[in-house]
Amino acid sequence: MYKVLVCDDDKAIVRSIEIYLDSQGYKTVSAYNGKEALEILKKDNDIHCIIMDIMMPVMDGITATLEIRKESNIPIIFLSAKSEDTDKIAGLGFGGDDYVTKPFSPLELCARVKSQIRRFVTLGSRVEEKDVITTGGLSLDLKRKAVTLDGEEVRLTATEYGILEYLMKNLGIAISSNQIFENVWNENAFSAEKTVTVHIRRIREKIEIDTKNPKYLKVVWGIGYKVEKI
Repeated sequence: MYKVLVCDDDKAIVRSIEIYLDSQGYKTVSAYNGKEALEILKKDNDIHCIIMDIMMPVMDGITATLEIRKESNIPIIFLSAKSEDTDKIAGLGFGGDDYVTKPFSPLELCARVKSQIRRFVTLGSRVEEKDVITTGGLSLDLKRKAVTLDGEEVRLTATEYGILEYLMKNLGIAISSNQIFENVWNENAFSAEKTVTVHIRRIREKIEIDTKNPKYLKVVWGIGYKVEKI
C-alpha cells in the first residue's frame, strides 16, 4: 500500500484529501506546514508522494521542497490558489513534479497522485534492463536508474529522469513536447508545452556547462527537443 504525505495549513482540506485517498487504497499522513513535513520525512522512509500547499505559515511549500530536493526525488504535487501560468512555472521550477490549482477535483488529484507514484515506483524498482546509454560524457544507466556526467552522478527527480531516459532512448531524434508529456506522464497532453519546458530547463541546469549553448539537450525549433548523439 502506497503512502502519501498531505501538507496544507487548512486542516479541512487535508482531511478531505485524506478521505478521497483512503477510499482509493492509499495510506496517508498529514502535516500542516513545511517544517512538519520535513520532520515526518526524516522519520518515515516509506512516503511515495507528497501533496504540498505553497502558501503556509512557519515554512512554505517552496522552501520545504528545496530542502527535500537536497536528499530525495520523491514526487511532489503542489497545491495553490493561484492559477496563473507564471505561478505554475515557478512551482515546477523549484522542484515540483505537478501542480493543482484550488479549488480542485478530488478525483483529478487522485489520478495525478496515481500517475506520479506509478512513475516513481517504476523508475525506482525496474531492474530488467541492463544497457547503459551514452552520448559524449553523458551516461544513463537503465538498470540503476542513474545518470552520470563525466563520471559524476547527476541527481534528478523522477520526472526529470523519465524525460531524459525517453529522449536518450531516442538519441538524435526530435521529440515534441506533447510526445514527451504523453510518454512520461502517461496522460493525454493538453497544452503541455510549458510544463515540459520547465522540466527541460531544470535538466539542462544539471547536465549542461552552458545552458544557453547546450551540448546535449537541444531545442529543435518548430518540433521539440532532442538529446544530441555525440
